[in-house]
Amino acid sequence: MRDTSTTEPSAAQSLSLNVAKIRNDFPIFQNLSVDGPFTYLDSAATSQTPRQVVGAVNEYYSEYNANVHRAIYAVGEKATKAYESAREKISRFIGADETRSVVFTRGTTEAINLVAYAWGRHNLKKGDEILITEMEHHSNLVPWQLAARDTGAILKIIPFRADGTLEDAETYFNENTKIVSMIHQSNVFGTVNPVDKIIPLAKSVGAVTFIDAAQSIPHFPVDVSLLECDFLAFSGHKMLGPTGVGVLYGKPELLEKMEPFLAGGEMIQTVTLEKSTWNDVPWKFEAGTPNIAQAIGLGCAIDYLSEIGMDTIHAHETAVTKYALNKLNDIEELTIYGNPPERGGVVTFNVQDIHPHDLAQLLDRDNVAIRAGHHCAQPVMEKLDVTATARASFYLYNDLEDVDRLVAAVKKSMDFLR
Repeated sequence: MRDTSTTEPSAAQSLSLNVAKIRNDFPIFQNLSVDGPFTYLDSAATSQTPRQVVGAVNEYYSEYNANVHRAIYAVGEKATKAYESAREKISRFIGADETRSVVFTRGTTEAINLVAYAWGRHNLKKGDEILITEMEHHSNLVPWQLAARDTGAILKIIPFRADGTLEDAETYFNENTKIVSMIHQSNVFGTVNPVDKIIPLAKSVGAVTFIDAAQSIPHFPVDVSLLECDFLAFSGHKMLGPTGVGVLYGKPELLEKMEPFLAGGEMIQTVTLEKSTWNDVPWKFEAGTPNIAQAIGLGCAIDYLSEIGMDTIHAHETAVTKYALNKLNDIEELTIYGNPPERGGVVTFNVQDIHPHDLAQLLDRDNVAIRAGHHCAQPVMEKLDVTATARASFYLYNDLEDVDRLVAAVKKSMDFLR
């Protein structure tokens, strides 16, 4: 589908961020730019990490490496303070009313599984309906398939249109709808779904809401108190933080009623040989030694993003994305998938007669890194009638020159394979 509605932004529009200055904070751009600029266009999969975050993680391991919540010695208390301080930063960043709403997980995938098990297995029954969308990442599809299988609930799907937007969602809600779990921003189309309109629909039938915010939280302001969602999840590695850490936000009244997802140390209040009782929320869901260094690193990443400003980041990415759409649409043999009216910094495409894996490999020779594959969204690929696609995704360290290098590398690859 060709998009002719985009216009090329002026230089003033595109430079709301000083990208050259920002890149100086990211060691990878210095390390991989010896023979030419390194153009990284795969932040939808994993973002790069600034030296401030690397430094925060290194400082933990070098200066106060200790377990949290248990030690009464100085470094242990410092570790606990830093770990819980990260929770407080996250709570403010997403607009949570209470810090105890923030549960640390290994990522969005674990957070969704936590709710699918700890809430789903105890609240769903035969005939209940789980509502998701057709554009979900596998991480927000497979856990609900398993929950439906184990409880007898029915998995219902809101389809997407050719432009990458959802069909009218209101027709899919009824008295049997018990939970709606949906992606906020599509990792394939970049579509920003109207969760602010869908959440009230869920409330009108008494359903619980879960927002997969892995692709939205890193790129524009999200306030859970305004959305009034029941659950929301995101990952640290997509927002300048370390891998292996993510967040589940949950309303305390729901978290209190849920059984633990993992059992072991720290998540208990009392233990006898016969029975156990659980710790308070959120620690009830953080069994064992937590991902301390990663959580501290995520807190530092939030400091970094907050200092720049999420509105500023969003405006910058919007300008870069519009420029990319305009330039890529000039290539006749290139097909862009989706044309949503509200979109994030993701452009998914294919080039005629070139497999996306081959394209990605050729672009890599020119130091341009894109994603190629099904993007953990095989049902989306099936509906598009393709086996795979190429994807370029943008972040605060990308600029118009990155787009120009992408376009030049695509054209060069086309010439090479002709």
